[in-house]
Amino acid sequence: SSRVVSDSARVSSGPWLSLSFWVSWEKMTTRLRRTRKRRGSITMGYGRVGKHRKHPSGRGNAGGQHHQRINFDKYHPGYFGKVGMRHWHIKKNSEFCPTVNVAKVMSFAPEEERKDNKVPVIDVTKKGFFKVLGRGVPAKPVIVKARFFSKFAEKKNQGCRWSLHPHRLSD
Repeated sequence: SSRVVSDSARVSSGPWLSLSFWVSWEKMTTRLRRTRKRRGSITMGYGRVGKHRKHPSGRGNAGGQHHQRINFDKYHPGYFGKVGMRHWHIKKNSEFCPTVNVAKVMSFAPEEERKDNKVPVIDVTKKGFFKVLGRGVPAKPVIVKARFFSKFAEKKNQGCRWSLHPHRLSD
């Protein structure tokens, strides 16, 4: 099977674009095609009763709730219908609240502050996190600034391992 491209196959996309490309297709040897064997048989192997018609069951997903219901119910359950409640003018920004665990907060401090005896002040909002969760324990005492803290983080904070400062973004 070799590629055959003729000059008539060259397609231009119009004067507004200076793009042109070649259309190529595979050319199969005619003598090897299935139709050669079927010449002479009236229906070409498609039968007299059912016949070979263009779109006998409709185009695409036609009949999903009618004549092809069994297929849709069996292989695509839940394809039709609605789920959940409607929410007019939903604003995803108000729900945006990336979280970070207390154990990872120390990694936001610069290397010098981690090694010093000073207590580092870490603003997690500058690293893109809004809420601090309570899993883990920081390596050393630290002051954490964030918009929100989980109840578990606040409960753990009463052991005075770190200090929490809730604040709004200063923008």
